[in-house]
Amino acid sequence: MISFDNTEIAFAGKNNSDLNWTYRLFKMIGKPWLVKFGKVATNIAFAIRLPIKGLVKKTIFKHFCGGETISDCSLKIKELGDYKIGTILDYSVEGKSSDDDLDRTRDEIIASIETAKNNQNIPFAVFKITGIARTALLRKANIEGAEMTDEERDDMTAAVKRVDAICGAAFDANIPVFIDAEDSWFQDVIDRMAKAMMMKYNKDRAIVFNTIQMYRHDRLAFLEKTYQEAIAGNFIPGIKLVRGAYMEKERAVAEKEGYPSPIQATKEDTDRDYNLALEFVVKNLDKFALCAGTHNEESSLYLVELMKQYKIDKGDERVFFAQLLGMSDHISFNLAHEGYNVAKYVPYGPVKEVMPYLIRRAQENTSVAGQTGRELSLIMTELKRRRSLR
Repeated sequence: MISFDNTEIAFAGKNNSDLNWTYRLFKMIGKPWLVKFGKVATNIAFAIRLPIKGLVKKTIFKHFCGGETISDCSLKIKELGDYKIGTILDYSVEGKSSDDDLDRTRDEIIASIETAKNNQNIPFAVFKITGIARTALLRKANIEGAEMTDEERDDMTAAVKRVDAICGAAFDANIPVFIDAEDSWFQDVIDRMAKAMMMKYNKDRAIVFNTIQMYRHDRLAFLEKTYQEAIAGNFIPGIKLVRGAYMEKERAVAEKEGYPSPIQATKEDTDRDYNLALEFVVKNLDKFALCAGTHNEESSLYLVELMKQYKIDKGDERVFFAQLLGMSDHISFNLAHEGYNVAKYVPYGPVKEVMPYLIRRAQENTSVAGQTGRELSLIMTELKRRRSLR
């Protein structure tokens, strides 16, 4: 029986100095007031060009990111690969609006696909559609049939071409690519593009994956609808299941704009639907490929049990577990040690550009019940174990 309490395996890649440093970092980001202050302070510091890049790079960036460029990530890719954990290179630059910037992001994502083609330790690529299309355009296009100007139609055509260029490169390289989920006011148009790409490129195997956020109360029905569409359209959907990352913002916007919140009423509802989605996909794995993106121990163990129940081999390439770099190593390393397919999201990009991602990670660790406490507890257990061996 797999155990996520085995800290010797979980922290095999960290020496005592690394563990002590990680402990201090999680102690800091476990304080909500410090995270809020840090968000404001770093934004101000970058705005007035204070020389804080080095400090950020040596602390939170070092823990949650692989580097500023693809080549910078090579050491992290190898370190994870030594423990049979794959890397998903995630170019975490967002919020751009000029055509040149959007095209540069497209080219960077394609470069990550080309890198993956030549490196067995990189099983997937990933991108956000808001990284290659203007957010204002996506928000308008999210309403199917919305009236658009000629310029907006041209911009939308360009956005779809960028998506197609990335998915086409993934198809040619035989490297599956995740389309990340985003805010609900973008998600419908993202779903439509993901479906179009899956219909085009997923005839023989899942190359394009759509991401489903199960903290939305309508997503289990959406998954079941995707299954029916796949049968009718003769394609194989790639599905990345996550709980979700925008809950507070979603509820706030729904309240402000006066529409029903798309978010589940309780965490228990989210957990229930996440596990039901796992069961639905595994039960119909002949028509799916799955990546379970989760830091939840119970859901990870449930997927292990489902694979046993439905006689799916641990190494079946249609089933992956995934966690973020710098978080939940006790899940990632123990699963990989037992022979399951595991990958870590490894964000990269210029320090200043990646700050929004880093702030979200810090906020997530303070807002998710028990996340920071669990990380700290495991580190303390491992340090105590090592001291006992001296």
